[in-house]
Amino acid sequence: MSDDVKLPVVVVAGLHEDVRRRVVDELLAGGVDAVVLHHDLRAASQGTVHREIRDGERVFGRAEVELTNNCPCCALREDLLPELLGIAEDGQIGLVIVELWGGSDPHPAVELIAGGEVDGRCLHEVVELAGVVTAVDPLRVVGELSVSDDLVEHGLHTCADDARTCAEALAHQIEYAAVLAVPRAGRDGDTPERRAGLAVLGQLHPTARTVRLGTGELIRVALGGFDVAAARDRVNPALALLPQQHDEAGVATVVWERRRPLHPGRLYEALELLVPAAQRSRGRFWLANRPDLMLAWDAAGANLAVEECGPWLASLPDAAWELYPPARRAAAALDWHPLHGDRVQQLSFTAVGLDADGIVELLDSCLLTDAELLAGEQGWKALPDAFEDLLEPVS
Repeated sequence: MSDDVKLPVVVVAGLHEDVRRRVVDELLAGGVDAVVLHHDLRAASQGTVHREIRDGERVFGRAEVELTNNCPCCALREDLLPELLGIAEDGQIGLVIVELWGGSDPHPAVELIAGGEVDGRCLHEVVELAGVVTAVDPLRVVGELSVSDDLVEHGLHTCADDARTCAEALAHQIEYAAVLAVPRAGRDGDTPERRAGLAVLGQLHPTARTVRLGTGELIRVALGGFDVAAARDRVNPALALLPQQHDEAGVATVVWERRRPLHPGRLYEALELLVPAAQRSRGRFWLANRPDLMLAWDAAGANLAVEECGPWLASLPDAAWELYPPARRAAAALDWHPLHGDRVQQLSFTAVGLDADGIVELLDSCLLTDAELLAGEQGWKALPDAFEDLLEPVS
């Protein structure tokens, strides 16, 4: 490979192994001098990762990699990156397909490839991230986003302490990739279940390109390039553009946006109804007793994760704004509220048969009343800290 030509790499993720393997094989057949590099994490709980490299005819590279610090990303850094560098420098391969393990989140793997170093040498000098594809079966999407099975129950976890659910992993795989690859309709055609699954994919990630396998389109679309920074922003709760209101094939998305703060006690009590009301919900919000803190809402499969995302810019002195990305500062300035600044409630809910009116009514009931609002921030901070089990204590 000449000095000015980089080795293209396509990352393929997917909880559904049969579809993922079909995607990999189609890319392998369509690429020129292509190989697949795969780390099997089946034995990760015992501290071992099995790596293989194959082409369309044979496996020609196998190795066992020790899982240091119980960290799959560390194993990828220590083995995947040197392998990619070696393949690039050898110059005999035209495409590498990195097939991730079933429960793997493509985001950290992509960041490693895009920004990794081997012995002080930046991988991006010789490797080009050409695409990120998630393989997914639309017939299984709705069902798997509706249950709380853990990855470990299905042998799809990435390490011994991987406590994520299948729904969580699937949602993140769908929302990160630029391309969603799905099987073509079977003999029964486009059934209502398949149409619902495709609608869920389209509503969870409306800017992704959905490609049907076996049409010859995958290899061209998969090599169309991937913007790592844009993908990072897309899944960053502080910057993410949430799905828009939509209703198709019995699947609906509602976006709830308000400015006044949420009452921590009433919201906490409403969680048992809100979280299972949708196959997928996410966004950012703020609580009256934590007015300086942006919180991320991330729910799938009836499980909710609430995480701290740093401060709202309204809580910072002007000089501190320079510490935050331009996109964050611009978004805050464009949507500035005279009382609350950039603080906002923005939550999206997507589900088959979604009760949009019920969700909006319930969330509205969790906002501070006019009388509560008049108490001001000092009064709000005295409200019971109902989220103390999910967040750091209020300082």
